[in-house]
Amino acid sequence: MKDFIVFDNVTKSYKIGEKEYNALDGASFSVSKGEFVVVLGPSGAGKSTLLNLIGGMDEATSGEIIVNNRKISDYKEKELTKYRAENIGFIFQFYNILPTLTVLENVQIINDIVQKPRGAKRVLKQVGLINHINKFPSELSGGEQQRVSIARAIAKDPQIILADEPTGALDSKTGAEVLKLLKEQCDRDNDRNTVIVVTHNTLISEIADRVIKLKNGKVESVKVNKNPKSVDEVTW
Repeated sequence: MKDFIVFDNVTKSYKIGEKEYNALDGASFSVSKGEFVVVLGPSGAGKSTLLNLIGGMDEATSGEIIVNNRKISDYKEKELTKYRAENIGFIFQFYNILPTLTVLENVQIINDIVQKPRGAKRVLKQVGLINHINKFPSELSGGEQQRVSIARAIAKDPQIILADEPTGALDSKTGAEVLKLLKEQCDRDNDRNTVIVVTHNTLISEIADRVIKLKNGKVESVKVNKNPKSVDEVTW
């Protein structure tokens, strides 16, 4: 299967005082289109840095990042902004939805960003929120708020969905429901959306097509799972 995302010896450095710290240190791996990918590692391993680089929210210090045959590591800020808007859907641990907007308005907000969004009501129906479209976030449970976040991400119809600890603030049952929604967005046999989930929860790796383990900014291992479990098969 053709490589869709490629990291080639990627380093991301930060200066702390007089010292330089490598959040990512020579990371190399590839991801195929339509895969459900899990990035594992302890705090400080470089997981969020990796996600930010794929999402065009940060720039690599060295190395090459290629997404869909485009070397985004060479992009300037204006190009990265366009790349993020057109290609990336973000899902965060603490939802990042706007408290003063209704559920429907929180999803419709992406209409100002992309040219051909999916219909907001259709997407909200898909995530089980069609009966809550006029509610405000304060009227929703944590799981429902995360579903709004997912709906907003997939309404962009992005090539890549990036999820940073999407189940971290949820109980196991609600977290499993969220993972089902994310798994439904990708299909490696039909080249649908590629989903990359950053987590410290090793159980999530059981449903992944590919598992990338990070430690101290380095890629410790990459495992391709030819027979990933369904969400229902995992003991959460």
